[in-house]
Amino acid sequence: MHIVLRRSKGIRAVAVCGIAIWMGSVQYAHGQAPAQGQAPAAAGQHEKKLKDQQEYDLFNSVIKDIQSQNFAKAVTDLDSWKTKYPESDYKDDRLYYYIMAYAGAKQHDKVLDVAGQLMQRDLTTVFPKDPKLILGTYYQASIAITGIKDPTPDQIATAQKAAKALLDYAPSYFTAANKPAGMDDAAWNKARTDLEAGPKAALMYIEVAPATAAMAKKDCPTAATLFTKALTDYPDNAYIAYNLGAAQNCIARGDPTKAADVAPKAIYEFVRAAVTDPSLGKTTDPKQVTDFANKIYVGFHGSDEGLDKLKETAKTSALPPSGFTIESAAAVAVRKQNEFAQSNPMLAMWMGIKGQLADANGEQYFESQLKDTQVPKLRGVVVEGKPACRSKEILVSVPLPDNQGPPIAEISLKLVDADHKPLPLTSKPVPGTEIQWEGVPTAFTKDPFLLTMDTEKTNIEGLKTEPCGPAAPARKKK
Repeated sequence: MHIVLRRSKGIRAVAVCGIAIWMGSVQYAHGQAPAQGQAPAAAGQHEKKLKDQQEYDLFNSVIKDIQSQNFAKAVTDLDSWKTKYPESDYKDDRLYYYIMAYAGAKQHDKVLDVAGQLMQRDLTTVFPKDPKLILGTYYQASIAITGIKDPTPDQIATAQKAAKALLDYAPSYFTAANKPAGMDDAAWNKARTDLEAGPKAALMYIEVAPATAAMAKKDCPTAATLFTKALTDYPDNAYIAYNLGAAQNCIARGDPTKAADVAPKAIYEFVRAAVTDPSLGKTTDPKQVTDFANKIYVGFHGSDEGLDKLKETAKTSALPPSGFTIESAAAVAVRKQNEFAQSNPMLAMWMGIKGQLADANGEQYFESQLKDTQVPKLRGVVVEGKPACRSKEILVSVPLPDNQGPPIAEISLKLVDADHKPLPLTSKPVPGTEIQWEGVPTAFTKDPFLLTMDTEKTNIEGLKTEPCGPAAPARKKK
């Protein structure tokens, strides 16, 4: 399930979501052009003036273009204003409106170019009377980076500088004194939260972008290193956790020698994302992420045993604890086989023998390794005697612990004396009796499967017998 390369738009959408209305008032705060002639100046500041009616009209046209979201025309009008009045007293304001127009036209690289020019100076001195222009410049410059596919180092530096500057400046703006009349404290606090979401997302995007680029180039080790650093800086970010899992999973699939170590870490991150924010910051279907995390765990471990415990652990830490691992399905099988062998040694021994006999080279195994060789004690259940009375052979089943069907004879115990001469019973064996025995394999057929072993009666433990019935009366001669 690949999500890495489809996320920049999602991050940008999240950054903009919820702030569009509030930013509207910031962007278009100068809905009216200043009156022709004089504008009030701050103490120690040069008084701004529009040169003439034509500059006033151009200024006003730009404002109307942006308010009506006709961003292409806004750029054209801004260019005309700049050409005719290059040294306008409002050239800094003009740069701000260039930023707004380029942002609306989705020319993100130009947003950063213009913002970079403005940010070479202290914006509190550039726009001393309107902090909203400061916020708008920083905001648009920070989120513009998420719309550029392959940003340059200079563009990244500008966006990063803008994002940090906004986060530093916001507390001084969002004070009780600046709160608009009629807005309650909750709405004012939310406005700040929404505004800060953009640069925060941009900073995260800047850190994640190199990792995403590495994944696009199939450089999974580099991507994993970069995503790990990003997750350390943003431990609550499910999007980063998921993509770290994807990078680690890529390493495991590309190098089987690392799979046992890396795959469990990848699964941890997939589960971490699923239990913290399966929507990955509202960028994908939560069910897909949850289902995938569950599926990849079961696929690796062989069952969902331990998954609930892993989910609880993953909630508490962005990265797996030291020494963390998940037992692979193959390791589980070996462990259970060893546990079974310890608790059921005779059954385990028989299963090993039977497995090799049933193999394609079963006859060769019998002739070269098993025939005429004393086999350690085995355990089974009597199926029947042959013949039923004064049996010369006892057919035995070796059922598994969870066997539900009728017993099937797998071994024939051929009863002999110490010299391996036939020595039948004087009675008949009781079916269903559990016995233990030692014997020497002498014959084998693969289909139907049956191993014949010479066995002395004294080497059979637990055998129960019952008398044969009375002989049928002889017929009288007529």
